[in-house]
Amino acid sequence: MPAILKNEWKSGWKSLLIWALSVGGMGLICIILYKGMEDSMADMAESFATMGAFSDAFGMSTLSIATLKGYFATEIGTIHALGSSMFAASIATVILSKEEDGHTAEYTFTLPVSRGKVIAMKFFAVLLNLICFTLICGMLYEVGFVFLGETDFGSIFTECMLFQLMMNIEIAAICFVISAVSKKNRLGIGISVATLLYVYDLMARVVPDLKDAIFISPFSYSNATSIFAGESRDCVALILGTIMIVIMTVGAGMIYAKRDLAS
Repeated sequence: MPAILKNEWKSGWKSLLIWALSVGGMGLICIILYKGMEDSMADMAESFATMGAFSDAFGMSTLSIATLKGYFATEIGTIHALGSSMFAASIATVILSKEEDGHTAEYTFTLPVSRGKVIAMKFFAVLLNLICFTLICGMLYEVGFVFLGETDFGSIFTECMLFQLMMNIEIAAICFVISAVSKKNRLGIGISVATLLYVYDLMARVVPDLKDAIFISPFSYSNATSIFAGESRDCVALILGTIMIVIMTVGAGMIYAKRDLAS
């Protein structure tokens, strides 16, 4: 089992580093740029706060981008949510299907390890990647805060990153099912799942008929503006997210364990 995890890590650490440095680096640059734009942020904040549905969708009616806290939540929070969810989808969608698509299934699944343990190790590899991604991005954002002399975020920043991590695990679990039922690389479908869930969350924040069902999207409980504004987490969304992670992960394993694999 450790050999499988080691192999997944060796084959994916470069991709992890590229994604993490790209998303985290973009966030770091945006944080550093805040200092130069601070004087003009007050006027911009007033304009953005009165843009109706647009302001509601991106949380600009809740937090002011004239403050670093509001700027981080609305701007960097959006960058991290989109970037991290696409990374989660990209690795989980291909983690199983690549064995058949690359014609390595006949080797991997003839190892003296049960197929269930192989599947478990592959999902653990996804979790390890997501945790490392979150840590790298979090450290880069912290560098930006230190550069600006900001040390007051504390636990609320950690809370935001943890909920973002949970959101990514849920998306990865959904895409794990896609990987379990596919014989080919379905990366496009996985990215589409993450994008659609994000778009649904935006729509649910501005369309009255959808607000009661906003909990369907994992972006609902991981929304940075809601967390930094001190709003309580939606318990229904969190419970549903936890259930989805368990059901999707176990379901994907059961489906894949019983499949006839193409060599």
